[in-house]
Amino acid sequence: MLNWNRATAALLLAAITLGTAACAHTPTGPLAEQPLKLAPSVDLDRYMGRWYIIANIPYFAERGYVGSYVEYSKRADGDIDDLYFGHKKAFDAELTRAALKDYVVAGSNNAMWRASPFWPVYFSYPIIYVDADYQYALVGYPDKSWGWVFARSPNMSDATYQDLLKHFAAQGYDVSTFQRVPQTPEQLGQPGFQTP
Repeated sequence: MLNWNRATAALLLAAITLGTAACAHTPTGPLAEQPLKLAPSVDLDRYMGRWYIIANIPYFAERGYVGSYVEYSKRADGDIDDLYFGHKKAFDAELTRAALKDYVVAGSNNAMWRASPFWPVYFSYPIIYVDADYQYALVGYPDKSWGWVFARSPNMSDATYQDLLKHFAAQGYDVSTFQRVPQTPEQLGQPGFQTP
């Protein structure tokens, strides 16, 4: 199992800075200029736990991973442990682990977080949608170049997926940039799924 340390986090930060500038796809159009609208409120206790990464806008840190998911848990100090798990290129590959520490931005009704590999570096984590049963969640990024579709189950119908993408489209995202993350071997090579 791979654990991130300070050196890895520093490399990640450098790669994000360079990669975002060189490769990020920032949408255009009238809605793209509008700031993201956060979910009205997020119940942290219900949000904690495992979320499968159904889709994202592919970027270097998660590209090539299959069967990936995140797990959130409250810490004694009030912050949140944010753990990422995934298999590089194949489901039988070793499970990789990466850790961040998150905190909730005051006054956001728990819908805006900051995720940090180490102090003082952080990344914005705006939760833009959670369904009433806390089975689906959508996480964006302020410039709309990154986005994630989460679900409590690794299986999602195409109809549900398309309905969830409508929330991103309504906020000015170019939803054609989202690709599904293979959660089962049968999804490898299927249209709309990322290729590891």
